[in-house]
Amino acid sequence: MTQTAPAPGGFDESEMHQVLERGCAAVGLDCSDARLLRGHTNAVILLEKEQVVVKIARRGSQIDDVARTVAFVRWLMDAGFPTVPLYPVDQPVVVDRHAITFWAYLPQPDHPVAAAQLAKPLYALHTLTTPPVALPAHDNIAAICRSVAAITCLSAESLSFLSEYAEQLESDLRAVDFDLPEGVIQGDPQHRNALHVGVGGAVLCDWDTVALGQPEWDLVTVEVHCRRFGHGEQHYAAFADTYGWDVTRWPGYQTLAAIRELRMITTNARKVHHAPDSLHEVEQRVNGLRNQNRHLRWNIL
Repeated sequence: MTQTAPAPGGFDESEMHQVLERGCAAVGLDCSDARLLRGHTNAVILLEKEQVVVKIARRGSQIDDVARTVAFVRWLMDAGFPTVPLYPVDQPVVVDRHAITFWAYLPQPDHPVAAAQLAKPLYALHTLTTPPVALPAHDNIAAICRSVAAITCLSAESLSFLSEYAEQLESDLRAVDFDLPEGVIQGDPQHRNALHVGVGGAVLCDWDTVALGQPEWDLVTVEVHCRRFGHGEQHYAAFADTYGWDVTRWPGYQTLAAIRELRMITTNARKVHHAPDSLHEVEQRVNGLRNQNRHLRWNIL
């Protein structure tokens, strides 16, 4: 297997390859030319000849959660929603407590999906009818607290700072009045969680964080990615114009943006032991929080 990304799902490459072989054999797929596409969270692997993407859930993932994601995406597909489609096999496949899913491969150009291309599928998601799948409630604060408790790479002083900051933001969140109706949200909409289709179109992918919640969380996530990863204000403005609602003009924006950024930082800090090269970037982001630098440029992890 050609490895192109580090830390495949929190397990070593030998284990990943064994799980991949057994999972593909269970559904009749050839994995002899497998190539790792992404590996910071889950192992995402392309089978070139089969034109199938295999996703091996990260260590510790709940099989029931992966099964729920599969059921939700099947519902989206039946409704004609713009999502990357599941490959037509019975799934997830479970190998040694690792849940494996299979997806149609959509060849991509070199450039990522633009924020404006996310707007229409996100709006369609936010205005869906209630799905027949019991989705969890979106809770950034709880996710932050779980990550802080699992971080081993930062000093006690930094962990104390992150915990106190989370408590402050949790208090601030209680005063936020949401404007948009609650519904289905993607949970982590961004340029790398969407794929090009056709001419100028896009489909959403990576449904691990789908939940019921406020659409403002999805919209602020797009804004954070545009600002922090160097896409620029015009790039975000094109998204807001296409979606029809600008989260930065809403009174709750600053609080939600701060919470979303803290979740991104703590999630990556929790995974440093699987990707040691990311420690410097995590420390830079934490220092940026201390200095209240909202425009510090982040590097993709």
